[in-house]
Amino acid sequence: MSETPLYVVTGAGRGLGLAIAERLGRDGARIVVAELRSEVAEQGLAHLAGLGIEAHRVDTDVADADSVSALGEAVRALGGAHGLVNNAALADGVGGLPFHQIPEDAFSRVLDVNVRGTWLVSRALYSQIAQHRGAIVNLASDAALYGSPRLAHYIASKGAIISMTRAMARDAGPDEVRVNAVAPGLTRVEATETVPDERYDLYRTGRALDRDQTPEDMSGAVAFLLSDDARYVTGQTLVVDGGFVMH
Repeated sequence: MSETPLYVVTGAGRGLGLAIAERLGRDGARIVVAELRSEVAEQGLAHLAGLGIEAHRVDTDVADADSVSALGEAVRALGGAHGLVNNAALADGVGGLPFHQIPEDAFSRVLDVNVRGTWLVSRALYSQIAQHRGAIVNLASDAALYGSPRLAHYIASKGAIISMTRAMARDAGPDEVRVNAVAPGLTRVEATETVPDERYDLYRTGRALDRDQTPEDMSGAVAFLLSDDARYVTGQTLVVDGGFVMH
């Protein structure tokens, strides 16, 4: 009988991360909810448990090396990660200013969480994932391909994720570890509550598919990239935004 996979999903207490964790759990995986805020983590854990999904909570600050190291040890104690979804990112209320007005500390903080955090978690869990010949999925954004205005630091971080995914895939290939990215479009979740209505209107009129995007629209793509069905796919960015960006 094959071993039940253990997937770590960062930022899995709510929104896209929770939708991903739910989909992976429904597919039979065990989940580690790596979430910064304890109360959000607990709510996400309760939701997954209510669905009969085995989930474990590890409070984690992805931008803090010690916290990420503790995550790695906790996951190892559970048998080691088969896969990782780097979903955690600083997105709440980061937009609104043109690039030349963004404060330096705000720019640095977004890059620190979104890019360095992705690298830290991937580094901490890599040996476990390599042991299982598993996979890593990084969360990018179609905004990095579209070039959304008044969001330069977030765009820079997600563009870096796309590029770093390619480099990670090259490095991980000899270990038979696959690394890909998913670039979702604008989705109404807690992290995007401060996005102005005109941005939603732009996406709504610009999509090839004429409906709003839901978290569930993206979770299947992540599940695919973690699965054996994508065993020969690596270094790619899969855009899931209803055809708003085509490249």
